[in-house]
Amino acid sequence: MLDFSKIKYYEPEAPSSDAAYKADLCIYGGSSAGVAAAVQAKRMGLTVVLAEFGRKLGGLSSGGLGATDIGNKAAIGGISREFYQAVGRHYGCTEGDGSQWVFEPRVADRIFQEWAGQEGITVLYGQRLSTVHKSQGKIASIAMESGVRIEADMFIDATYEGDLLAAAGVTYHVGREANSVYKETLNGVHFGDPHHNFKAWIDPYVIPGKPDSGLLHGVSDAAPGYQGQGDRSVQAYNFRICLTNDPANRMPFPEPPNYDPELFTLLARYIEAGVWDALRLHSSMPNGKTDLNNFGGVSTDYIGMNDEWAEGSYARREQIFQNHLTYNLGMLYFLCNDGRVPEAVRQEARQWGLPADEYVEFGGWTPQLYIREARRMISDVVMTEHDCRGYRKVSDPVGLAAYRMDAHNSRRIVIDGRCINEGNVEVAPSGPYPISYRAIIPKGEQCLNLLVPVCLSSSHIAYGSIRMEPVFMCLGQSAATAAALAIRRGTSVQDVDYAELRERLIEDRQVLDS
Repeated sequence: MLDFSKIKYYEPEAPSSDAAYKADLCIYGGSSAGVAAAVQAKRMGLTVVLAEFGRKLGGLSSGGLGATDIGNKAAIGGISREFYQAVGRHYGCTEGDGSQWVFEPRVADRIFQEWAGQEGITVLYGQRLSTVHKSQGKIASIAMESGVRIEADMFIDATYEGDLLAAAGVTYHVGREANSVYKETLNGVHFGDPHHNFKAWIDPYVIPGKPDSGLLHGVSDAAPGYQGQGDRSVQAYNFRICLTNDPANRMPFPEPPNYDPELFTLLARYIEAGVWDALRLHSSMPNGKTDLNNFGGVSTDYIGMNDEWAEGSYARREQIFQNHLTYNLGMLYFLCNDGRVPEAVRQEARQWGLPADEYVEFGGWTPQLYIREARRMISDVVMTEHDCRGYRKVSDPVGLAAYRMDAHNSRRIVIDGRCINEGNVEVAPSGPYPISYRAIIPKGEQCLNLLVPVCLSSSHIAYGSIRMEPVFMCLGQSAATAAALAIRRGTSVQDVDYAELRERLIEDRQVLDS
């Protein structure tokens, strides 16, 4: 049974430790990138401390995103490839049959835990960054709310939010740049993409046709803006929800705390208009399970409700997290039980439930919110649409990206008396393209011993292509390799010899050229 008391992003705790750790490398963030970085660092002989905000390793890779967003399998090498090969071995499949790219969350969780144990990685759970101490342009140590302090020669920020880079004084951007900033065509406010938009005219007002009655929940009165205009909007978050239709393993969707059926009036109107696609994006996984993602005009994406996440306090993020939990689980409960939903739709929704054998400690629901984008570092090289389209090719690759420029909707607004979703983009790149080493390190005057493989230096639209779990693992491995070389040579991360870095990455089976 789902235990709501355990499904939290953050709960304040009084300092309870005065433990101090010293290591060659400190990794803040137990995402898939953080685990890959830790494994690589240990293989290169470094002492490592991995500090994770929550209670699990692997981020989205073990948090529900079991249907891997790939782009081009040939672009994935190194430790990232090792992960998917380990998945394949678990299911007894060969590398060529494709099964290794689709997996149950518990399988990913086991692999990451086994890696941490086999490599002897020191993992500290429940560690929330409090302060950063810098000296002579370097991070000397970081302190946690728990009282734990970690001193290291090198640091990696492997969080989805970029909390360490921000606390270290590194410049970053939140939101969508205007197209004019980097001479792009797909950044900023974006209308015209039909994917995940309304297929019917839906009235946005509480009393249809009466603007003075107010707007339905989830609809904003923001001005539309113009194509390519920059703003602070962030593409929508949701949970990647593992479901099952196996009666022997299926638990009914419970009513979440603070459930309000009026949150879903917009969805009810959409279904009444004849469109039923909210649960259509099921990606089948082994053992009767599925990875449910957003699909259509009204679905699991909680559009416009996450703009404050990136720079929000931990307490504010907890509110946003709970709002997303209420919305996502509430939508499933609504579809199964609300009288406004046609019986045929309710019966279809009731075929699904939470799997009893996943996230057992939480009662079947993932504790990982899908943070598609938060802070993005601004460094000497910014990855942009020009890289995705092959108009530019960087000279210092540390990994390849290959997925489409994929941005989810950022706003749900009113135009001419109807609901419109704004911000979705789905445009394929010209092919696999290289990611610059200079995009995962800060400017030298800002920090000399920090690497950032997740919240790397990228425009909003390029990040939509780069932000895939296999790529994060590749970049995590490359970041750790650079950290080891910097320690070995006694240099800053900016002064790492790229030729030496490239040689080691190729030796470790990274793919650097398409």
